Amino acid sequence: MKYISVPIFALLIAAPAAAQEEGEGRSLMQQGAELFFDGLRQELDPALRELSELSDEFGPAMRDFAIEMGPKLRGLMENVEDWSAYQVPEILPNGDIIIRRKPDHPLVKPDTPTEPAPQIEL
Repeated sequence: MKYISVPIFALLIAAPAAAQEEGEGRSLMQQGAELFFDGLRQELDPALRELSELSDEFGPAMRDFAIEMGPKLRGLMENVEDWSAYQVPEILPNGDIIIRRKPDHPLVKPDTPTEPAPQIEL
């Protein structure tokens, strides 16, 4: 095992020195990373422009929504302690939205002590 680890260790030490270019002082890894990120930026540029245009279009509507619904959603968040206890919301044909509690979640939190029933002397 000792004989195998010595050549591997020597390769790991020599690899960064061999990767250095003489002219610019940057390694091949650095150049490759720069080329990768340049290509990635060129590929993402059209999508980022579209996202910016979409943001300009929907920004005012989202701001109005946040102003109007923010306090109501904050109140809802205060009332519901554990969102994992509920199923996905359903929209009924009449437009009502219902959120059902999952059947396997108890109504009382397990760490809340329950009071024993009062005892009657006979």
